[in-house]
Amino acid sequence: MLKTPINLFFRLLELLVVLSMLAMVVMVFGNVVLRYGFNSGITVSDEMSRYCFIWLTYIGAMIAMRERGHLGVDTLVKHLPTLGKKVCLFVSESLMLLCNGLFLVGTWRSHELQATNFSVVVGISMIWIYGVGYVVGTVMGLFNLRVLLLLLTGRLPDDELVQVVDSEDVPHPVRTESDREGAHA
Repeated sequence: MLKTPINLFFRLLELLVVLSMLAMVVMVFGNVVLRYGFNSGITVSDEMSRYCFIWLTYIGAMIAMRERGHLGVDTLVKHLPTLGKKVCLFVSESLMLLCNGLFLVGTWRSHELQATNFSVVVGISMIWIYGVGYVVGTVMGLFNLRVLLLLLTGRLPDDELVQVVDSEDVPHPVRTESDREGAHA
């Protein structure tokens, strides 16, 4: 029931990443061509591509958290007994929740300043840029709370006690014979 809205939300985030990347490429490449080829340029492209990069980074962090793609060191934790893994996961998720809470509170405390501060070239309120902290702090905090709730209620499977996923463990799409033939053509 709840999986569909969450999947749709993350599909939207993935679309925003693609659109941000596309916008950055078009703005920067277009500006380079205009500067070197026509001795002119687009004044807003530097600022807007920087803002797209900020949002792209934070949206990518949320997607990576959902897919467990963030860097982690499990050398010690994977060799601990189940209780040790649970304690480490609790401490880890609690610290991440604290950081996300601080991120959210920091965004809230600087909201008024950012709302009244405008970008130099584009002229938009900077809360549209730094307000990403609301989204990131909330979404990632909810992920931390979910893991903590599952852990504390005993519903977290033992194979998820180590939250680091090796790149070899990430499922890759199976290539069909027609895919292989198309790659060689």
